[in-house]
Amino acid sequence: MTLTKTLFQFVQKERIFLMIIGLLFMASFIAPIPNLARWLGFLIAGYAAVANDSIQTIGTFIASNRHRPWWLLWAFIGGIFIVTTAYSWVAYSGDVSYGRLASKGFSETPAAFSYLQIAAPIFLLILTRLKMPVSTTFLILTAFSTSSKSVANVLIKSLTGYGLAFVIAFVSWLLVSRLIQRFSKNTPHPYWFVAQWLSTGVLWSVWLMQDAANIAVYLPRQLSASEFLFFAIPIVLGLGFMLFKGGAKIQQVVEEKSRVSDVRSATLVDFIYAIILFYFKLHSKIPMSTTWVFLGLLAGREIAMSIKKTSNQSMESAIRMSLKDAIMALIGLAVSFGIAIGCNDAMRQALLGS
Repeated sequence: MTLTKTLFQFVQKERIFLMIIGLLFMASFIAPIPNLARWLGFLIAGYAAVANDSIQTIGTFIASNRHRPWWLLWAFIGGIFIVTTAYSWVAYSGDVSYGRLASKGFSETPAAFSYLQIAAPIFLLILTRLKMPVSTTFLILTAFSTSSKSVANVLIKSLTGYGLAFVIAFVSWLLVSRLIQRFSKNTPHPYWFVAQWLSTGVLWSVWLMQDAANIAVYLPRQLSASEFLFFAIPIVLGLGFMLFKGGAKIQQVVEEKSRVSDVRSATLVDFIYAIILFYFKLHSKIPMSTTWVFLGLLAGREIAMSIKKTSNQSMESAIRMSLKDAIMALIGLAVSFGIAIGCNDAMRQALLGS
């Protein structure tokens, strides 16, 4: 009876969301019509990817700027999105992914779509609603890869990113966490807010250089001017809606961490994360999961702070929280491979041998 009551309460609370999800699943049956399917898939993926991955790039920015009007944050974040993607569109001859989709296995514009390829970002919406920090790179790109080796390369690069981010964050916060704790007792100097906005702007731009591929994978690899406008405008509007709502539910993944609402801590998180992503951008054009990099960063930070006793978490709690985030990411990876097996012949042959 308790389970039935809990399920009923969940359905009542989420009824509008569940209705939207149902309509999207039905709309995905237009998959056999390529020109309509690609834009529907893009629109769903655009909002789903930004909503899920917002915790990585603007999560700390939202948490530490709740006292500011949402439209100001939107103008800043939306403006950087337009400038960053427009530069790629010009510099890479119509490609908005900074060449990420030019790598082997992703370079061909999809000529036909399966139902699951259109529905993949709907599963991302559901997982985001459940506050699961999953990798949009794996959930969406694996459904389109024409080479299983390319997916293996993405996985290796993402795991390397997690490990590198963990080590850098762990060492950094061992060195500075006591200093930050002492400074946090005082009102931050106005320069800190300038530094945070700059670091967030750089991070958001670098993240787009990595993850715009997850959204653009549905679209032609070279967009016309009108196609670029139809690419940019819906995402900017989606960003405005998300900032108006104060972030997606997955924002809690950030806000449960220690001191993220302090502008000094938020600035340091964004700065280190931006450096790591920029390094991997220069390292190769292979797409990677920025979610895994971010989770590695948060895990190293929390554990280091618990060691230095500058956190509101014990060592056991910090490890448990980090493991929970990692398990959620692994669940997302399992869902991604399930979708890929269902709709991608190359992945099905590689994983199942048939």
